[in-house]
Amino acid sequence: MWRIVLLLAVVVVLIVLVPRLLSRSATPSEGSNAPDFTLPSQEGSSVSLKDYRGKWVVLYFYPKDQTPGCSREAHNFQVDQPKYAERNAVVLGVSLDSVDSHKKFCAKEGLNFKLLADTDHKVTDSYGSLTNLGLVKFAARHTFLIDPTGKVAKAYTSVDPAKHSAEVLAELDLLQKSGAVKR
Repeated sequence: MWRIVLLLAVVVVLIVLVPRLLSRSATPSEGSNAPDFTLPSQEGSSVSLKDYRGKWVVLYFYPKDQTPGCSREAHNFQVDQPKYAERNAVVLGVSLDSVDSHKKFCAKEGLNFKLLADTDHKVTDSYGSLTNLGLVKFAARHTFLIDPTGKVAKAYTSVDPAKHSAEVLAELDLLQKSGAVKR
């Protein structure tokens, strides 16, 4: 009897999870062109990656507005805004939440950088960050450091929200000191 239950469990996993995991787009590799996009921000204005040519862009994907890990990560990026400005860098957050959800999240957390609403999931998927668990879809916690020419300088696919902003700032310093791309 237990063999039948085990066999059924394996079949369910194979039928449900494997196709979803295989359907995820590949994460852009370091050195490749960052996929361009245009998405609405919490302010209702359209934001395009190409608008930031000449600047470093911290493009971070996160699962859900107003959840503990996402709030902590956003708060740390907010506190570090002056440090990003010193490094000619901007922070853009992306989730599948709506513009209205982002607006409320920014008001509650005191965020003044742009959060982008990817409600059709296309941008999140193009960055290999869309997680699909059956009826539930969300953005995986990934970050892409994009250089001023529009190339992916660093991809983070394992992120600790409590330490991530400091980690990104340290990488920015290394890249800028090495002269990888001039500010």
